[in-house]
Amino acid sequence: MDIPYLTSLVIFAPTVGALLVLLMRSVDAIRWTALGTTAVTFLLSIGLYVGFDPSGSLANGPQLADLSAAWFPDAIDIKYFVGIDGLNLLLVMLTTLIGPIVVLSSWTYIESKHKGYYSLLLLLQTGITGVFCAFDLFLFYIFFELTLIPMYFIIGIWGGKERIYAAVKFVIYTLVGSLLMLVAIIYLGYQAGNAVNAGVFTADWYTLLEYNIPLGTQTWLFFLFALSFAIKVPLFPLHTWLPDAHVQAPTGGSVILAGVLLKMGTYGLVRFCLPLFPNVAQEYAMLFAVLAVIGIIYGALVARVQPDAKSLVAYSSVSHLGFVVLGIFAFTPEAMQGAIIQMVNHGLSTGALFLLVGMLYERRHTRLMDDYGGIAKSVPVLTFFMVFSVLASAGLPGLNGFVGEFLILLGAFKSTVVGSPVLIALATTGVILAAVYLLWMVYKTFFGALTNEANRDMADMNGREFALMAPLAALMLIIGFAPNPFLQKSEAATDFLLETMETKRMAVQKAADEAAPVAERLEITPDAAVDNAK
Repeated sequence: MDIPYLTSLVIFAPTVGALLVLLMRSVDAIRWTALGTTAVTFLLSIGLYVGFDPSGSLANGPQLADLSAAWFPDAIDIKYFVGIDGLNLLLVMLTTLIGPIVVLSSWTYIESKHKGYYSLLLLLQTGITGVFCAFDLFLFYIFFELTLIPMYFIIGIWGGKERIYAAVKFVIYTLVGSLLMLVAIIYLGYQAGNAVNAGVFTADWYTLLEYNIPLGTQTWLFFLFALSFAIKVPLFPLHTWLPDAHVQAPTGGSVILAGVLLKMGTYGLVRFCLPLFPNVAQEYAMLFAVLAVIGIIYGALVARVQPDAKSLVAYSSVSHLGFVVLGIFAFTPEAMQGAIIQMVNHGLSTGALFLLVGMLYERRHTRLMDDYGGIAKSVPVLTFFMVFSVLASAGLPGLNGFVGEFLILLGAFKSTVVGSPVLIALATTGVILAAVYLLWMVYKTFFGALTNEANRDMADMNGREFALMAPLAALMLIIGFAPNPFLQKSEAATDFLLETMETKRMAVQKAADEAAPVAERLEITPDAAVDNAK
């Protein structure tokens, strides 16, 4: 699809929709404008998917790119630079797909302040899409921070009883991490500018790849970036904001939070932490793998004892995203491919679970599983979608969750960095535990004895609810049976990423080894010796 500035259109079309929503007067006009905007954005994003060539070289820049001149020429190399490659394509598609689904899910759930809610949803979509598409670190940071404001108000205004506490906790956690990342971006930009960009500060991702950061500097820069992204994932033990935010957010907020917002953290690890700081990333890979496996098991065990269905699904995200982090730090093509497709899989299946729990809440205004039971006969269609989504989330072969988890575990087992049989065996128990807590939730909620008469005549899914669940279920099935068309989109990108990391890692290590005798003779640090050699 040959549309000029297509990537930018996909990013900013929701912002235009948000402005139009603010001009609307009636509730119906607001809803339909928001739905139309997100639907058009998704159709435009199909052009990105069709127009992307997975065999194209990534070394020369992203495809379907939009690039401006530097905003501050001759002084600072910061510019508007967005594009598509195999690392972000599927996440952009997931974001644009979730958009109309979230709008539809809010149709009757949101009962007040419609104009503010839908405009914030659309602005949030722009921020998330911009994060995935940005190839300038400063631009990435702007979009990264932009997502905080809409999500804060969505939780804080339309959330549950403890919404203010949850919203403030979400902002404080994320803001602290992102401010530390800003410090790292500024320092890295000046160091890289002096080394490879004629002394001009640079935030260009491709230019930064040319700079082999000395080992000592890599360590603290890596941890500033990694802390920001680990909070966003969230990686154990930085996960405590997530259950509060999920439980208190309205259904649409929970879906977009689980579906795409959390992926900003795992995507950041792949896009920035690994290729920019390869030596330190590999050195501390086992630490992140251990934390990921702890998160897998801890999240599953805590999910099992939750009385609230929404809280159970929230803790399941801690467990499932632990698999993604494990795949990222395994440094094998299979695990990296698995991590990327599992980000999408989690968005589909967990997003579906939050939608279904939201549908139950709209009918009975309770999320406690003890308040349900035996409702399968009253709501057979809703029961079908719940069982289907649970099986996908649990990793049943033939559905999407199995593809990602299998590739991650296979790649991690083959890894020379984190391939401990004991560690991988512990991670594998997360698959079993997921089946335990998810099937327990289904049994408690839908089967067993019907003890509450209020559940006997519960309404089944209507046409609108069926329409928003059908595409998610279809994609779970398609990815489960035919994952290759999706995996092929990211194959070249993951190969390029791993090759770049290895090349840079060896170059940095060689420079450090050569500088060590000089540093010892001059009684200075190895990094200083490398700088003197330059």
